[in-house]
Amino acid sequence: MLKFEQYVRPDTPQEAFDLLQENRLATIIGGMMWLRLSDRTIPVGIDLSGCGLNTIEETDGAFIIGAMVTLGQLENHEAFKQMTRGVFTDGVHDIIGTQFRNLATVGGSAYARMGFSDIVTALLPLDTWCEFTGAGTMRFADFVNGGAARDVLERIVVKKHDYRASFQCLRNSATDFSTLNVCAALWENEWHLAVGARPKKAKFLEGDDLALPVGFTNEQLAAACENARYLNYGTDRRGSAEYRAELAEVLSRRAIQAAAAQSSVEEELARAAEANKPRGISQ
Repeated sequence: MLKFEQYVRPDTPQEAFDLLQENRLATIIGGMMWLRLSDRTIPVGIDLSGCGLNTIEETDGAFIIGAMVTLGQLENHEAFKQMTRGVFTDGVHDIIGTQFRNLATVGGSAYARMGFSDIVTALLPLDTWCEFTGAGTMRFADFVNGGAARDVLERIVVKKHDYRASFQCLRNSATDFSTLNVCAALWENEWHLAVGARPKKAKFLEGDDLALPVGFTNEQLAAACENARYLNYGTDRRGSAEYRAELAEVLSRRAIQAAAAQSSVEEELARAAEANKPRGISQ
């Protein structure tokens, strides 16, 4: 059973951050969907639900997602879904169930950086940034690699681009954790690829690590997918390291090819407008 010796609900992220620094055994409470399964006593639980971090704001250049926004809120945000080609929705729609996704938070899922996370893999290849109370703003990829220890994640910022992107995964059954997940995204003339559920935390490839030009040949695509294959994989009850390596190559190819086949958002909107345009009545 999970117990709290002291429960605190601060009004601001700064108050939460100060409490976190004062007690090294304090724990941030976000959605608490995984935390509640633990069997321990926590000296101080710091609940972020009163800090005003539960909204999604769209600006001219980005979507600003509060850490307490639920997976369900972001999953069903049409403008965000359209810009990011649905990779977040594709990444979360099989996570346990609707009720769970309406309680679990984006910030809690991202900050935990759990090895099985579909959320981390879906966000990594996008132009994603984190805003912390103490550490300030950093790229999400840098945070996943180990930045901002014992801090309060306030917001996740996904900058606007003309993304081509695709999320691919394999599950042994519906609502199960992914055996492996992959997300590819093309923006600003560069490919970005994340491979997660290795079952270690997601690994991010771009630039020379991926070595995939925008207009790639079949040989260049094969070489990039081979780079994904030779990441470090582990074995658990969902699959062996060897099986995951095979999957990584296959799912990377599928994700990249699916993203490359997409038209620009502007072209798709123009086609939709044309399709919905009233037609003349034939005589």
